[in-house]
Amino acid sequence: MSSTLSIKVTIAGRTYPLTIDRSEEEAIRKAADAINKNVKDLQSNYAVRDMQDLLAMTSLQFSTDLLKQNKSVEQEQTEKEVQQLDKEIKSFLNQ
Repeated sequence: MSSTLSIKVTIAGRTYPLTIDRSEEEAIRKAADAINKNVKDLQSNYAVRDMQDLLAMTSLQFSTDLLKQNKSVEQEQTEKEVQQLDKEIKSFLNQ
């Protein structure tokens, strides 16, 4: 049984054929739906009608969100490491 799958996704009115791992199908379809929703939201909220501009703004929004999430995860990890170091220092000093 093959682990690849041929699908078609439509993004901003254009259809793209893809060959993907079966395990990626749900994520890819959700990503395409999220892109289409964002493009539609931008279209309804702004006077922009050029699809390339709408896709560029969608890319910018998604990239910005991803960078913010990564920064947040990095900050959480750093805080945990600092807390662990603090515990180790206190433990060492109390010996």
